[in-house]
Amino acid sequence: MNEHLSACSSSTPAITLDGYGLAAFLVPFAIYMATLAPSVTFFDSGEFLTATASLGSAHSPGYPLFLLYAKPFTWIPIGNLAFRVNMATAFSSSLACLGVYLLTVHLLNAEKLVDNERFNRFAIRAAALAGALAFSVTPRLWLQSNHDKPYPLLAFMTAVILYLLLRWRERYQQGDEQPAYVYVATFLAGLATGLHQTIVLMVPAWFLLIVLTDWRMITRIKELILATAFSLAGFAINLYLPLRATRNPLLNWGDAKTYEQFMWHFLRKGYPSEPPARNLALLWAQVKAFNVSHEFTWLGVILLLGALVLLIRRKPHLVIAYLTAVFSFLAVIAGYFNTELELIFLTEEFFTPLYLLTAVLIGMGLFYLLGYAVRSAQLPEQYGVKVYGLVLVMFFSLPTVLCAKNYYENDQHNNYIAYDYATNTLRSLPQNAVMFTWGDSGAFPLWYLQGVEKMREDLDLPHTPHLVFEWYLDSMPRLFRESNLKRFDVMSSGPETSLRIAITDVIDQRPVFIDFSTRYSVSFSDYVPVQKGIIYRIRKINEPAGLPDISIWDVYNNRGILEKISFLDLDTGKAIMIYANSYLEAGDFLLSIGRIEPGMQMLNRALLISPDMKLPVQQTISRYGQGRQGGQ
Repeated sequence: MNEHLSACSSSTPAITLDGYGLAAFLVPFAIYMATLAPSVTFFDSGEFLTATASLGSAHSPGYPLFLLYAKPFTWIPIGNLAFRVNMATAFSSSLACLGVYLLTVHLLNAEKLVDNERFNRFAIRAAALAGALAFSVTPRLWLQSNHDKPYPLLAFMTAVILYLLLRWRERYQQGDEQPAYVYVATFLAGLATGLHQTIVLMVPAWFLLIVLTDWRMITRIKELILATAFSLAGFAINLYLPLRATRNPLLNWGDAKTYEQFMWHFLRKGYPSEPPARNLALLWAQVKAFNVSHEFTWLGVILLLGALVLLIRRKPHLVIAYLTAVFSFLAVIAGYFNTELELIFLTEEFFTPLYLLTAVLIGMGLFYLLGYAVRSAQLPEQYGVKVYGLVLVMFFSLPTVLCAKNYYENDQHNNYIAYDYATNTLRSLPQNAVMFTWGDSGAFPLWYLQGVEKMREDLDLPHTPHLVFEWYLDSMPRLFRESNLKRFDVMSSGPETSLRIAITDVIDQRPVFIDFSTRYSVSFSDYVPVQKGIIYRIRKINEPAGLPDISIWDVYNNRGILEKISFLDLDTGKAIMIYANSYLEAGDFLLSIGRIEPGMQMLNRALLISPDMKLPVQQTISRYGQGRQGGQ
């Protein structure tokens, strides 16, 4: 028995899918399906769903490849459309886990742990499977896997591109140069811009991988021209945006019919921001958005560092490529973008491709750790069931712990909060009403229910931050064809001024409402918001106020609100607090006009939803002299 790990000098064979590989895909897919959101969720979900259903355009940069990828899943006769698109993301996340397995096997196939070939093969595939399963149950990937997200598919494509470049490198070292591998890789890199532009942050790592193999590659005009042509051919996926814009789909973000509007959309010019002042605390918070210890635990960090140290001599090109990718992501996302503190959480999902590469190195770290254990134990040449069993326990302890640790917080199988929030909002509106929203999570579920599930098509649901864009006004001709918004420079005036102009235009013709976020984002002087459940009717200041309609609460669905669910992301938590604050506000008003019993019922519901409301509830009760009733 050879007691030392050694690299095999023969060429590395192309990997094939075996039972371990199937498990690397099927086990994550089963987990994701068990925890899959049953319908629309918050953040970008409703918008992605509407864009997928209509083959339109999502928010900048449009995500054409993700929409085209998800569209066939909408034809599967299972559940509602939202569930089917969520299933598409579960599928792509499972592909990303398979990518971890295939990359790890490929990188370890030339390694020889012991003279026992059967045990070698088992150790390599078990380590690769452990790395894939560990990746599958990390908080970041799992959160992206049970509702619609493009980043898991981006991570899978990153794995495929790296595999192609590694195959090209090996063929080159064998004297059989095959630039076709590079051409396919550049095509896929261009294609991946249709998922998200952060794919370009991997380019420095791939470039170094090529240069470290054959620096003369970058001096060959023919190869450079062909590689560029293939990348442009892949990038052509973005022509989907102007082509579909000409068809005026249901969701046509940016209306990219013209070159100028296409560039505005693709380059994200609709998101101008003033970067915050630099300081070390902010920089550290930005860097911590890439958090290996949070994703893989400190054991994962140790395995990662161990693999990097051992690979410095064995596969230095791999170490350089990985560290370059990490540096590129941090330099651009933390350094160049300089994201403000409140929005750093949005950048966390950009690091998904890096976590995939990290999982590959962790799988390799497990393999090398087994090599150390085998050498230390001085095992006989024939390995029995106990040895195989101990290896399985050693390898799969990390994914098991991660699964147990993260399952509860990522279980969305009963998450109807966004769906109910949207349906409750629609139930609150009278016929032919106009309701202005503010904030993506408040608007996007409504877009999905109205546009895809065809609920309340009599309503107009304009999104206030978009009122400054001409393309958005043109997309709602029934409301804005003759609007004064088209006569003013609303882009300079901002969304608050635009909202006031829009309300003035329509308030004499139709009932006007605003959502909770708009109510507390804008100061009204000429109009008064009157509460109706979780929304507000806008009345003129000289119009009789009337009493609030508290009967609307009886028709609301409260799944996940009164009976808590395990999953609770930032916007889901905000929605729950909107319910709690709305009950508090209703109770406050009812007590102020002497309606004690219904007022106390509202306050008690606020407490039931959120114990954090205890102090404001007590203050409200004390203000109206209802101290004794407060104990009810």
